[in-house]
Amino acid sequence: MKVRKAQPNEDEKKKRKKAILFCLSKDLKNIVLDDGKEILVGDLGTTVQDPYQHFVKMLPPNDCRYALYDATYETKETKKEDLVFIFWAPDSAPLKSKMIYASSKDAIKRKFEGIKHEWQVNGFEDLKDRHTLAEKLGGSSVVSLEGAPL
Repeated sequence: MKVRKAQPNEDEKKKRKKAILFCLSKDLKNIVLDDGKEILVGDLGTTVQDPYQHFVKMLPPNDCRYALYDATYETKETKKEDLVFIFWAPDSAPLKSKMIYASSKDAIKRKFEGIKHEWQVNGFEDLKDRHTLAEKLGGSSVVSLEGAPL
């Protein structure tokens, strides 16, 4: 997601991932990509208008997930791009699922380089709008997120 060529061509830019979800395999022994649960940079503006809202809609209401979100934002001083690791553990998820995901969290985090922020989310109300993500990224100094003013 984060590591890329210095001068990527347009095709490479479009295939870059903006957000991706991970889940446990059926046998609960491996962490795998959640099929079809990703947002590509090439989707932005065409099929995906607001990547953050689209990302929130991809989360399952009754099960846990790990997610990586490549946030693009602007502070009063500069433009930034940070990788956010999100541990989605809604209150409605089964206790066993929450326990397994919580105990595996460090294993998946170690596999990724460049994570700047970690966020544990326990329900959709915690994600309700872009301001909550902006708060995690830099508080009141964030003036725009994903190219849109807050």
